[in-house]
Amino acid sequence: MEDFPSQSLHNLLAKWNEGDQKALEAVVPLLYHELHGLARHYLRGERPDHTLQTTALINEAYLRLVEQGPFPAQNRSHFVAVAATLMRQVLVDYARRRRAAKRGCDCKVTLRDDMDAGKGQDMDVLALDDALKELAERDPQQSRIVELRFFAGLTVEETAAVLDVSPATVKRDWSMARAWLSRQIKRGEGGNKAGMGKN
Repeated sequence: MEDFPSQSLHNLLAKWNEGDQKALEAVVPLLYHELHGLARHYLRGERPDHTLQTTALINEAYLRLVEQGPFPAQNRSHFVAVAATLMRQVLVDYARRRRAAKRGCDCKVTLRDDMDAGKGQDMDVLALDDALKELAERDPQQSRIVELRFFAGLTVEETAAVLDVSPATVKRDWSMARAWLSRQIKRGEGGNKAGMGKN
């Protein structure tokens, strides 16, 4: 942080987008609490013996962020949303490797309507990832909303701000995306129980 003693997060993000790697190094400590919360949220739904711990997941996501390079982060929520997507990719990659090494491993996540309370039904993290890829081809905005709402934990209002759409659009697309993903995952699992909570 010595190089940027009084810079705002907005200015640091702008500098990083211009290619200043030291600006990214200054951004991460400012957002560490939120990134730590995201990592803890993800790992809470993983198996107890998961080889990744909270700090390791943040570090893996950071390395992917460095490899990916700058992107035009509009604000704190946008940056955290991208970091959350990278954390999801890390966990999906780990799950794929584990499944390849040990057939039939249990890799579940829960997707629900209310991101702060209530319980939804568990589903396979790899099946969800495959379904999300299909949804991205079918409706990129709905796929992005799922990533921002579920994986980044953004509110309806924050998601609307990142995507520059209305909160009503986010609510409608979130509901439609959950229903579509639920059908796809059920179809992929041959009708086994899976879902996203109530619509």
